[in-house]
Amino acid sequence: MAVAGPGQLNLDESPSWGSRSIDCFEKLEQIGEGTYGQVFMAKETETKEIVALKKIRMDNEREGFPITAIREIKILKKLHHQNVINLKEIVTSPGPERDEQGKQIEGNKYKGSIYMVFGYMDHDLTGLSDRPAMRFSIPQVKCYMRQLLMGLHYCHINQVLHRDIKGSNLLIDNHGILKLADFGLARSFSNDHHANLTNRVITLWYRPPELLLGSTQYGPAVDMWSVGCIFAELLYGKPILPGKNEPEQLTKIFELCGTPDEFSWPGVMKLPWYNNLKPPRVITRRVKEVFKHFDPHALDLLEKMLTLDPLQRISAKDALDADYFWTDPPPAEPHTLPKYESSHEFQTKKKRQQQRQAEEAAKRQKVQHPHPHARLPPIQHQGQPHSQIRSGQPMGNPHAPMAPGPSHHYTKPRGPGGPNRYPQGGNQGRGYPNRGGQGGGYSSGPYPQQGRGPQPYPGGGMGGTGGPSGGNGSGYGVGRPNYQQVGPYGVSGSGPGRGSNYPQQGGSRNQQQYGNWQ
Repeated sequence: MAVAGPGQLNLDESPSWGSRSIDCFEKLEQIGEGTYGQVFMAKETETKEIVALKKIRMDNEREGFPITAIREIKILKKLHHQNVINLKEIVTSPGPERDEQGKQIEGNKYKGSIYMVFGYMDHDLTGLSDRPAMRFSIPQVKCYMRQLLMGLHYCHINQVLHRDIKGSNLLIDNHGILKLADFGLARSFSNDHHANLTNRVITLWYRPPELLLGSTQYGPAVDMWSVGCIFAELLYGKPILPGKNEPEQLTKIFELCGTPDEFSWPGVMKLPWYNNLKPPRVITRRVKEVFKHFDPHALDLLEKMLTLDPLQRISAKDALDADYFWTDPPPAEPHTLPKYESSHEFQTKKKRQQQRQAEEAAKRQKVQHPHPHARLPPIQHQGQPHSQIRSGQPMGNPHAPMAPGPSHHYTKPRGPGGPNRYPQGGNQGRGYPNRGGQGGGYSSGPYPQQGRGPQPYPGGGMGGTGGPSGGNGSGYGVGRPNYQQVGPYGVSGSGPGRGSNYPQQGGSRNQQQYGNWQ
């Protein structure tokens, strides 16, 4: 299949999609589950290739195949980039399916199922970050962030909004390649931004202020706010804006980024929900104060990503040209990154639940057990560990064995519900007891209603649990978020060589590194 050129979509389509049966694959294990679907790790029986199968459930569909799933498949078939997940094909089960015990699965009135086949990825960013004693080096953070921005820039120049950027939707393989996944909420956009789009998108902790204030006319800037939240989370060691509901989320944003006015954000007072949700007092911006321990170049880039006015927020293209990526230490080459055992949020959450149950049982027996691990911030200076950091051992390290990693996660968005993962005053907490469900790149959640939706935050929320998500899910997308959503996966390809980390003479850095991308 031909690859799309700069600025255009690939219009070639495979004629064989949907012609093969699910019997061509051997399911190895379930790696994600939610109210609206499951994801399985599977092996192609002839080639022995390991893939991820996302089941598109239609039990609750009254009007046939979900329209949002059609949109997702259409977008994924036309995006071809090394940092976007690869949708390999669609397969079907012709008759009633059976479970592992051979019993017929009830409730499927269509007597068959449809599966999306994705390239398998070893980790998602959330699952990898949550490994015991895990910390990323600064070159590793730069490597992941640059790949994220490259994939997102490709989507944006092809006029596709992702609309659900979060750690569980960023999949990583053991070659160090990061891919955008879960395109269940993605859609095409026009450059004039005059179309009315739903604001019921993006997991709560990563949702930009313009959507929380009711805007229905927006563009790529909504994705860049989410990228800024991910960036800060990687450096800070924990989510920076963990709101429980929409009003609280806005409050946390204003407490960090300051309160907007017509001078800092022209037009903010005209947003539909501004008068209902405007802060009662003026708050000054505190990004530089809160993250004063960050590298100055990192802090400068973060400030531009977390700009309240979407028209002034930095683009993916300009972010790739930021000094942060062009100063020492340079971004690591993907193939040089450590290799880890599979780590996905789905299994991470399951393991935490088991650990909590064991601790509760131990308390009843008056036996003390150690607390679970907390996520650790990255090493701030190469060769000088953080004062509170224990070293995580990559797989294959001869000096110390690595703790078995949480295995597969592939379902839902994360959400706060339950006790806070990181208690006040530090990140030595008990882990996220509940991110609101597991989410992730190979998604299969419910499909959102389009349009403005109901009045802002009736009853203190949009339904469901507070926080970014609810239900179980995965990077391949399965489960129910706090907004109605679906989950998905994207397009792959092995990552290209990274080339020089420093610009040559003449032209901008982007022109030297990314050719003719606009």
